[in-house]
Amino acid sequence: MLPLNATIVKITEESPSVKTFFFDLQFETMEPGQFVMVWVRGVDEVPMGLSRKNSITVQKVGEATSKLFELKEGDSFGLRGPFGRGFSFSSEGEKILIVAGGVGAAPLSPYADAAFAAGSEVHTILGARSVEDLLFEERFAEAGEVYVSTDDGSKGTKGFVTDVLKGLNLLAYDRIAVCGPEIMMASVFRLLEDRNVLEKAEFSLHRYFKCGIGVCGACCMDKSGLRVCKDGPVFSGVQLLDSELGKYTRDASGRRVKI
Repeated sequence: MLPLNATIVKITEESPSVKTFFFDLQFETMEPGQFVMVWVRGVDEVPMGLSRKNSITVQKVGEATSKLFELKEGDSFGLRGPFGRGFSFSSEGEKILIVAGGVGAAPLSPYADAAFAAGSEVHTILGARSVEDLLFEERFAEAGEVYVSTDDGSKGTKGFVTDVLKGLNLLAYDRIAVCGPEIMMASVFRLLEDRNVLEKAEFSLHRYFKCGIGVCGACCMDKSGLRVCKDGPVFSGVQLLDSELGKYTRDASGRRVKI
């Protein structure tokens, strides 16, 4: 599948290290939680979650994302996708809890939009290092109640998303959707497992991708062999039992990298 040319029509600075790039393509069939392969010409092709049908929200963390941050309106990059399995919800309306940490709020924001539009009651725990790093708070608030946590206490609960999660009646929710730094997701996973609600949960994982379509095997997880790009990136909590979640990932050579 050849990349489509995507011209940047708008750039929004979400935080000191995060920008949203709007482009002139519309992925109408996009499922919340799916990703695209972004070809940064002359640098690399990397996976990124869609924050809307026509946008990606990017954190500046490496060579490819640093190059993206140099682009301006009218510049372009290549896109393949959307790929993978997204978050699930019912059109009949449910009570849904979203747990978003850092830039993990990006793929969860369209999920909040879609779940609310389907008649679900949506609650969100939104976590970040500080108030400046909170992403899409107003957008999540349009879908329902938002609980904020910041590491430094500059807004909401001082601490982590798990500090808020501990105070909620998790049995009251039909679904729980989680995305964020893996160390955060691993903590949420253990809490949900202890509360016996893991079967309600879905987690969006980030791994190194080469092909994005399930062919190369670079993103296969221990011990199941599930491919994050094809079988995920969204997995049920039960699928992640006795997995590598929170322990290690792999680099481009396939070598384990401790989390």
